[in-house]
Amino acid sequence: MANRIIFRAVLAVALAGVAVTGFAQDPYKTSDFDARLFDSPALATPYRDNLSDDEKVAGLSKFWSEVKYNFVYVDKLKQLDWDRLYLEYLPKVRATASTADYYRVLAELCAKLQDGHTNVYAPVQLDDVMMARPLLTTLLVEDRVLLRQVFDPALIAQGLAPGVEIVAVDGEPARAYAGRVLAPGVSASTPQDLDNRIYGLEFLMGSLNDAAPRLTLRDAAGNTFERAVPRANWQRFVAARGRPAPFELRMLPGNVAYVALNSFRDDSAADAFLAAFERIKNASALVIDVRNNSGGNSSVGYRVLQTLADKPFQPGKWATRQYLPAYRAWQRPQPDFEQVGEARAPDPAHHFGKPVAVLISSATYSAAEDFAVAFDAMGRGILVGTATGGSTGQPLKVALPGGGIARICTKADTYADGRRWVGKGVAPDVAAAPTVLDVREGRDTVLETALAHLRK
Repeated sequence: MANRIIFRAVLAVALAGVAVTGFAQDPYKTSDFDARLFDSPALATPYRDNLSDDEKVAGLSKFWSEVKYNFVYVDKLKQLDWDRLYLEYLPKVRATASTADYYRVLAELCAKLQDGHTNVYAPVQLDDVMMARPLLTTLLVEDRVLLRQVFDPALIAQGLAPGVEIVAVDGEPARAYAGRVLAPGVSASTPQDLDNRIYGLEFLMGSLNDAAPRLTLRDAAGNTFERAVPRANWQRFVAARGRPAPFELRMLPGNVAYVALNSFRDDSAADAFLAAFERIKNASALVIDVRNNSGGNSSVGYRVLQTLADKPFQPGKWATRQYLPAYRAWQRPQPDFEQVGEARAPDPAHHFGKPVAVLISSATYSAAEDFAVAFDAMGRGILVGTATGGSTGQPLKVALPGGGIARICTKADTYADGRRWVGKGVAPDVAAAPTVLDVREGRDTVLETALAHLRK
């Protein structure tokens, strides 16, 4: 830090003729000056319903440039020919007639990178235009789109219930609708990640200004009927759905402790786990459920794993790019920077040494996958369920014109021994997945499978 400040002071003298008697007089020693290189306010233009062509091209160019120099999976850029795509999308962004359409085009370009930690987010002013959705959730089971939860009493009264199948949307088969309307703009690292995002997170998402989607539905008895399902704004949907608690604990038959770790966004899950440890440690076995954990801070999950460890464990290995301009001029390869994650020691005050199973799914994501990777490498128990989403990393956030944001994955993670799981998912030791009948009967087949293996 000191060397950098001194360099700025010297540069000030050389370029501006400023007499430097102390660092306080250094005109270059400001965060605003630093921001001019990568985050200049010149490109942080305010929201308008239709940005200018110059702003649109500048935003595309910024995204293209930041991806080119920071996206960690360089081979994808080569395979796609990222410069060629840039040229292809110049006329596409110029042709957009609104800021909403512009961001849809940027999202479509971003999706070609096939990375769940590289995304384009439209300005919040477009939430009602792009993120409105009915008061229900869906999921894909056995290649069928099912209702998972219904929050609107009016829809429940019309026969919409968990397990009812969505056969078509406005007369178009449900899978075809999803492929045409949603898939082109969804960034995902694996097929299961794509399915989870489309059918678990974004299905029926659209504009409040559009007519309510008309669904063709089929119930468990095989009866087919149609219903219009109006969209609500994002805030109302979130309020109706609610957020699951970061930590849940209940005791199951056979003295098995069931723990759901639903979020690693802050320390809440690990804090609650340790607070309840006196109860957990007396169980005969432990089930940890991270099927609905989309991630957060990996260190939160490692705190839980430290209670299961009897020796230090390595969370994994990571790598990031290094760009050395002189090496490029010399036509030398650009070496990556690699590092093994810091070893974690067992928790001396908390130890659970009995059988453990961890439940995973395609919705297990990011820091929750880091948790699954470390647990798998520890050899401490079994992973039960389906392959995880297959995406983690450190995103770089980039401001775009009109108030939007892009994020770009800058870090590639592997097992400590170098095995790759990003782009594939963490595989379960014991495969188990819900069926349509399970959803309709409210059965948790994955949990039942884990319990059966713990009893062996």
